[in-house]
Amino acid sequence: MIVYGLLLGRWWRFTLITAAAIWPTYLLVTGETNATGPLLLAAAWGALTAAVGVAVHQGILWLFRRSGRGERKTRQNASR
Repeated sequence: MIVYGLLLGRWWRFTLITAAAIWPTYLLVTGETNATGPLLLAAAWGALTAAVGVAVHQGILWLFRRSGRGERKTRQNASR
């Protein structure tokens, strides 16, 4: 789910919602659990681990935007 969050972190709402659905579904299909209580915890765990990936993705985007585009704008303004 962390990798899922890293890959789709740009669309963080969609990623967190689908992660909360995908992880319990995966556990049901593989036969890891069949009770309702653990599925709710699994949904929360799937969303939480995907949120870690989303946070890393968003942090990388923030750093890229701050370092790359911010410098270009200041260089253009300084040359005027």
